[in-house]
Amino acid sequence: MSRKSRKPFFESVEVTDAGAKGKGIAKAPDGRVIFLSNAIPGDVVDVQTTKKRKAYFEGKAMKFHRYSEKREEPRCEHFGVCGGCKWQNMRYADQLFYKQREIENNLKRLGKIDIPEPEPILGSAKQFFYRNKMEFSFSDSRWLTQEEIDSGEELQNKNALGFHIPGMWDKILDIKKCHLQEDPSNTIRLEIKDFSVKNGLSFFNPRQQAGLLRTVMIRISSTGEIMVLLQFFEADSDGIKLLMDHMTARFPEITSLLYVINSKPNDTIYDQEVICYHGRDHIFEEMEGLRFKINAKSFYQTNSEQAYVLYKVARDFAGLSGDELVYDLYTGTGTIAQFIAKKAKKVIGVEAVPEAIEDARSNAQLNDIRNVEFFTGDMKKVFNEDFISHHGIPDVIITDPPRDGMHKDVVAQLLDIAPQKIVYVSCNSATQARDLALMDGMYRVARVQPVDMFPQTHHVENVVLLEKR
Repeated sequence: MSRKSRKPFFESVEVTDAGAKGKGIAKAPDGRVIFLSNAIPGDVVDVQTTKKRKAYFEGKAMKFHRYSEKREEPRCEHFGVCGGCKWQNMRYADQLFYKQREIENNLKRLGKIDIPEPEPILGSAKQFFYRNKMEFSFSDSRWLTQEEIDSGEELQNKNALGFHIPGMWDKILDIKKCHLQEDPSNTIRLEIKDFSVKNGLSFFNPRQQAGLLRTVMIRISSTGEIMVLLQFFEADSDGIKLLMDHMTARFPEITSLLYVINSKPNDTIYDQEVICYHGRDHIFEEMEGLRFKINAKSFYQTNSEQAYVLYKVARDFAGLSGDELVYDLYTGTGTIAQFIAKKAKKVIGVEAVPEAIEDARSNAQLNDIRNVEFFTGDMKKVFNEDFISHHGIPDVIITDPPRDGMHKDVVAQLLDIAPQKIVYVSCNSATQARDLALMDGMYRVARVQPVDMFPQTHHVENVVLLEKR
């Protein structure tokens, strides 16, 4: 350990595992865990610690003595600064290995429950350009590289259109090419930036709360339809018209060209009026013959192809024969509910977001699905005895909660009505494990199926089938 730094420095440390949030894991000489932001299992590194706690250190690899055989050359020139694809330096087969192991560890160690051997993780056919939705931010004071800072030169153009630097709300990395969304996503983003710079349109400054251009969202559906939504901070009608007219002429393939004028401190659009400038106010997604109308505020799984894989697993686990009453909790826009409807007698979907339920009802009508009903409300309040007595005791419950998992009152209600099967879809196996432990007395875990929705990241979905003991 070096005495030059007050924060410990460790030499020739082997990274042995990958853990929460995609960080590399090593051991300090005193046995404490070290979490590393820029190393993968198999690397041997010198570590400068940045944070010291009772049970662990956080640090950064400063020198690599040996590179892991699991390494792969990152495709993206922004890797390591952007923070969006933290595992792009790891082979995809190894990414899948650590995702599967994390799920198994969480269910066994955090949940402390018996589980069968998880089925092999279902990897994504596309490992790049798989996202159907991307959001980019404008800034008039972009993130500078260390080389730019060291050069001492005064930069004339500090405008950026890209991603927030991790942990820095006011710094945007200017993105030249992103490998997450297929073309024409990159072409559209670069054209917006170039045209705006050439025509003197002002980029947003979050500290001063000033500037015209704030964010841009691009959606590209599996049907090839394109939605572009520009968010403006100021109601500059001339500037807005100039850019929107240019986009209409330059990209006739855009199905839905929208904008929002949002002068709030935050850039969420859910309480804002969305104005359709050209084309439709929506695009369509398709899955197994079903069509889903997607508007600017709609939620839809961001990897369309893997969403289909995920929903097929949920339907398979439910094992429906056509006679079952199914509850779909946290239904969102009702995609799972509609996907399984033809195999069920009736499906009841419940969701807290009113706009999502409006989408669900609209899409059910579009698809002529008549055995689904959707209800709005806070799950822990709506999903009660009165609701169940009115709609019937379900044979199967499918639940797909947010990252925080299910509220304890929802879990208690599940145990009270005790359906024969529960299919639990989760984007966070740690909170899933907590909920499964609460149900362990009444239910056994019959099947576990991890599904990778987000290659090059540590995120992973998991589907569990619970059967009544």
